Amino acid sequence: MRNFDELSEKEVLALAISSEEEDGRVYADFAETLRTDYPATARVFTEMAAEEGDHRRRLIDLYVEKFGNHIPLVRRQDVKGFVSRKPVWQSTALGVDTARRQAQIMETETANFYRQAAERTTDAAIRKLLGDLAEAEVGHEHTADRLVEENVPETVKQGEDEAERRMFVLRFIQPGLAGLMDGSVSTLAPVFATVFATGQSWDAFLVGMAASLGAGISMGFAEALSDNGSLTGRGAPWIRGVICGLMTTLGGIGHTLPFLIENFQTALVTAIVVVFIELGIISWIRWKYMDTPPLSAALQVGFGGALVFATGILIGNS
Repeated sequence: MRNFDELSEKEVLALAISSEEEDGRVYADFAETLRTDYPATARVFTEMAAEEGDHRRRLIDLYVEKFGNHIPLVRRQDVKGFVSRKPVWQSTALGVDTARRQAQIMETETANFYRQAAERTTDAAIRKLLGDLAEAEVGHEHTADRLVEENVPETVKQGEDEAERRMFVLRFIQPGLAGLMDGSVSTLAPVFATVFATGQSWDAFLVGMAASLGAGISMGFAEALSDNGSLTGRGAPWIRGVICGLMTTLGGIGHTLPFLIENFQTALVTAIVVVFIELGIISWIRWKYMDTPPLSAALQVGFGGALVFATGILIGNS
């Protein structure tokens, strides 16, 4: 890998050509990835890809005029100072806002590159073209805004934002909520049955940890194997499985940790308080993301938790 200052004018132009080609393909990838769910925004990136193609042709014409037909392959990853980007095809859940932010980063980086390259060159024609392209990249932000206004009216943008929100709920909130509910509620019975049967905090802690970890592993595999996300749009199964498994374990561990307190009564009261906090968090998530009325969410979660809690007490005192 070489420093940017070590590149010749010929290599700088070759780097600019490969960079414009890469950016154009990235914008085209954005357009293709977003086309199904966000067709209006996809048109924006298609037009931006076409502009990058025009820049590339101008650079090639100048290179051929100055240095001949052979263009060496000089890439960003061969030069120090460029930002490393994750390829679009490796992104499991590319959203509109993510694509727009990435485009802004690309434009800023490319504009800075052209400015520095123009300052280093002594050839008037090369200096002029690089300066023009730097201004063009700066203007890309305004171009993107214009293209969004033309292709993505407010009503369409609202629809795209709502679609992105639904996918976020499907891919992250829903498996996390399912895990948190299962971990918080299902482990109440074994933990509190042990508490009232033995009167020993340590025994309750061991049972709670075993139930939480076991439920986390079970729920994680169940979520990951439920579907591969290709038809439902729920995203990568292993991501959903990890989220669901971790939240299940967290939900059970929350009211298990208080039983590390030596005083039995203090541990019991603290665990009960934690249970109420967990149920409150679950109710809030259901209201915030699942469009459940707050009172209905609280009653549903509270009723289910109370049943399981009562079951644990009955079994523990039997």
